[in-house]
Amino acid sequence: MMAGMKRAALFLIAGPVGIAAYGLVRLWGRSDGVYGPGFDWQAAHLVALAGMVCFVPAVLALSRLLPRSRWRDGVVALTLVGLAATMVQFGADIVEGLLAADRAEMSALGADFKDIPGVEVAFYDVVPQFFFLGLVVLAGMLAARRRLPWWSVPLLLGGIVLPVVTLDLLPIAGLCMLAALAPALPLVGEQGERAESPVTVH
Repeated sequence: MMAGMKRAALFLIAGPVGIAAYGLVRLWGRSDGVYGPGFDWQAAHLVALAGMVCFVPAVLALSRLLPRSRWRDGVVALTLVGLAATMVQFGADIVEGLLAADRAEMSALGADFKDIPGVEVAFYDVVPQFFFLGLVVLAGMLAARRRLPWWSVPLLLGGIVLPVVTLDLLPIAGLCMLAALAPALPLVGEQGERAESPVTVH
């Protein structure tokens, strides 16, 4: 049962930690005044991509703490669509970093990708925001049913807004998101235990 609990809760921890780690690696990469392309760029974006991947089972686990409804399923779908778009964005950044010889070429490759009709809206400006919007709404639904404390919602929102001010605040943003979602860890763990418990037929 402990193994089930750890597996169920791991993703909920790993998603926000991935955002914090991305911010830390990014700060380290920028410390010498040259950030990308290169090892620091790839490391930061790979960590961020891993965090986004972990958010997929985390969002699904959180949603299962709520009763089934079209509203819940719609919010989850919105969140996952935003996550998918964010993954494409990070994936594109990784590919551009691999192909480019220097920062100018990497910027040119990024501009070429964004020039494809619909790309900037789908993978940069609009659709990725669905992830953050959906996560806040999901947290609000959990708080309404007392599956999360009331303060989780403003703390989560604060963590999401911080990088808008400056990406240098990404480590703090990830920690805020982790603190906001952490109260759900015992519930997610119990859910994982139930899912792995054998069914006894009488």
